[in-house]
Amino acid sequence: MTIQNYIGGVFTAPNSGKYLDNINPATGQVYSQIPDSDQTDVEQAVLAAKKAFKSWRETPVQKRSEILLKIATLIKENAEDLALCETIDNGKPLWLCKSVDIPRAAANFEFYATGIRHWASKAHLSDDKALNYTLHQPMGVAACISPWNLPLYLLTWKIAPALAVGNTVVAKPSEITPMTAYKLCEIAHKAGLPDGVLNVVHGLGPKVGEPLITHKDVPIISFTGGTSTGSRIATLVAPAFKKVSLELGGKNPNIIFADADLKRAVDTAVKASFSNQGQICLCGSRILIESSIYETFKTAFIENSKALKVGDPLDENSNLGAMVSEAHMNKVLSCIETAKQEGGKILLGGERVHLKGNNKDGFFIAPTIIEGLSNTCKTNQNEIFGPVVTLQPFDTEQEAVELANQSTYGLSASIFTENASRAHRVSAQIHAGIVWVNTWLYRDLRTPFGGYKQSGLGREGGFKAFAFFTETKNVCIKYS
Repeated sequence: MTIQNYIGGVFTAPNSGKYLDNINPATGQVYSQIPDSDQTDVEQAVLAAKKAFKSWRETPVQKRSEILLKIATLIKENAEDLALCETIDNGKPLWLCKSVDIPRAAANFEFYATGIRHWASKAHLSDDKALNYTLHQPMGVAACISPWNLPLYLLTWKIAPALAVGNTVVAKPSEITPMTAYKLCEIAHKAGLPDGVLNVVHGLGPKVGEPLITHKDVPIISFTGGTSTGSRIATLVAPAFKKVSLELGGKNPNIIFADADLKRAVDTAVKASFSNQGQICLCGSRILIESSIYETFKTAFIENSKALKVGDPLDENSNLGAMVSEAHMNKVLSCIETAKQEGGKILLGGERVHLKGNNKDGFFIAPTIIEGLSNTCKTNQNEIFGPVVTLQPFDTEQEAVELANQSTYGLSASIFTENASRAHRVSAQIHAGIVWVNTWLYRDLRTPFGGYKQSGLGREGGFKAFAFFTETKNVCIKYS
């Protein structure tokens, strides 16, 4: 299959006429071709988006809302196809795509489609002498760049609020997982989204991403991906003072106190460690355990993790599928070797898994548990982005906080305790954009999302996303 760019409401081949191989990570085989686009394709897409902006920003809120809700409905109606496309693209289990990724993509459009109808601006009376009110107005063309780990879920989280407030979009999905973005264009077209309002250009970061973010007619950039790429984006666009949101990496602590519900803590820690093969920026990859229950927790955690099945993503009994690419698999395996060199003890896994049949060339890694490492070693400081988790004991609450915060990242954290006072106290001290207590990855779209330190810049999610995608000005009317 050969997929195309979507520019100005038309599916079109890249100007270069060149294509890239798209590989199914569960089989190691090429299954489609994607455009190897370049700056000329970006120029066309931005021009189409800029042309469509005036009429889209003037489209009544009710009408914009109806179109976005139609997109949400069509995502649900095409859920089976979208889930299968994402599984083949990404390597994650099909049941996970069906239960999480696709429903959340539809929910993103539903939330922002309805939220825009009720979004209000503030007004202030100034001693009965003047009225001050805030205007939020769309800015123009938004660049939405999404990663490969949650390709449709995260792409829609950017596109939906940008469109809802009246901007137009040029999106660049990951070249590793392009298929659901291509399908989304088909859905948007069918839903009646006007030509040029949504444009998608496929290709590599240097040839598509950089020309897009540096384009003079693109004032807004929303990026989710690696910290090194985020740093480059920030450097490139800083001189232009563009509005930028960067949701980057994480090395997230999962803190288990002795008074925690042990079963819930273990079950959730397994899920937080190995969901999507550990390829979620919010995964709890550092498990900090109070010393008095360290051995008990460790034993239960290992046993539960042993029960996980690494297998064909199309098999509903598989808990872990394939890593997204051969290069990424090799990177994760290299990180495991580094952990051994740093003195880490492999308690479980640590190797590539070789399956049979159609999956014999797939990129699979066993869930891996490591102990005996210092908190400052590379393994505990660098984001691995794979099914690799470390265990570390702590003696006091303050030590747990210090270990959790001893990282250049600050995206998320989880705390397990039955002590409500401790839950609030520790949550306030953790340097992370979101802290979960006795749960993981529970989301409420009304709340802002983002990280501290090298985990990002700016906050998206919730009605905060509406503000990010708008130009805000204050109007003051003096009474005569």
